[in-house]
Amino acid sequence: MALSVLRPLFRRLRRLTRRPLLRDARGVSAVEFGMTAPILFLVVFGSLQMAQSYYCYVVLNGAVNSAARKSSLQSGQTGSASLDTLVSQMIKYVMPTANVTFTRKNYSDFTSVGMPEDFTDTNKNGKYDSTECFVDMNGNGVWDADMGKTGIGGANDVVVYTVTVSYAQYFGFAKMFGLPANQIMHSTTILKNQPFATQSSRTGTSVCP
Repeated sequence: MALSVLRPLFRRLRRLTRRPLLRDARGVSAVEFGMTAPILFLVVFGSLQMAQSYYCYVVLNGAVNSAARKSSLQSGQTGSASLDTLVSQMIKYVMPTANVTFTRKNYSDFTSVGMPEDFTDTNKNGKYDSTECFVDMNGNGVWDADMGKTGIGGANDVVVYTVTVSYAQYFGFAKMFGLPANQIMHSTTILKNQPFATQSSRTGTSVCP
């Protein structure tokens, strides 16, 4: 008897306590925003980082191509340092904290670009060993896997001009995903110097350790 009397009271109590709480939506937006905000920020700032990197890469390529064309002229023989400075200024206008480095290697023709110096493969293993003779084409006294000489070269020489840009990421997402904290990009162009004079001949020196 007592239970049958109390049941309606329990039902009424449930209606008064549970249903209003279930229907109360106050603060839901804040909770939803807190759950989605990290993903939203990751997408937004990640997109900004990618856009900035792409823009820096476009500026780098344009600066390198322009400087390389000017370097191929006779005036470029004495103005390579100023051209490097100009490229560096263009990059730092976009990325002020960037570290910019330059390398130039010159060859007698396009077929020599990136080629190793000749050597006598005494043991027939297909690679150079320190005891084997070789032809020193760049004059540094050691065998090189790339025979190019450092510098801008002379008339009719082929020049490989490479600029490397390194800068710290503005946002920390790269480190979160285990990627390098520094962004590194390269731009390389290959051009032939103008025939403003007779091309110097290149003769290698035989070296036998």
